[in-house]
Amino acid sequence: MTREYPDEPADDFPRPPWTVTDREGREVELAAADAADRESVLEMYLSFDPADRAQGIPPAREAAIDDWLDTILSEETLNVVAVHQGSVVGHATLVPDRHGEHELAIFVLQAFQGAGIGTHLVEALLGLGQSRGLEKVWLTVERWNDPAVALYKKVGFETTSAESFEIEMSIRL
Repeated sequence: MTREYPDEPADDFPRPPWTVTDREGREVELAAADAADRESVLEMYLSFDPADRAQGIPPAREAAIDDWLDTILSEETLNVVAVHQGSVVGHATLVPDRHGEHELAIFVLQAFQGAGIGTHLVEALLGLGQSRGLEKVWLTVERWNDPAVALYKKVGFETTSAESFEIEMSIRL
C-alpha cells in the first residue's frame, strides 16, 4: 500500500517530559511511557467511557484491554501519557505498521476532553517520534469527529483520503 505524505516535514515538536496547564487550570504532566506504566494505563482504560470509543478501540472488556496493551506498550511502539494528580488521563501511541510507517492513536478521558490535553499529547508524541528518527505518521478518524479532525489539522496533519466514512491523514516528521 502506498500512502501519501506531505512533501515537507513538519516543524519540530516538543519532547516529553513537560508540564502544561490545561484550559480548566489543571496541571498535567506529559511523559513517555512504556510497559512499566501498564497498570496506570490499564486503570485509565478501565474508566474510559464506552461512548468515546472509535473504530473499536479501546476495547471495552478488561481482558481485551489487557491483550491490546500487550501490543501498544511493546518495545516497537512509542507512547506518551498525560498524568493529572497521579492518574493517567490521556494516552497517545505510535504503532509501527508493516510498511515502516507509524499509525497514531490517542485517547483522553471524557472529563479532560476539550481542555487542550489532546493537542499537547499529540505534540509530545510526535516530538518523541522525531527524537527517535520516525519519518511518516498516519491516522484514520471518523469523518464526523470534528474535534479530532481539527486537532490533527492544528498540529500539521493533512488529509490524504476522504473516500469513506473515515478520513485518512498523514504528516512527515
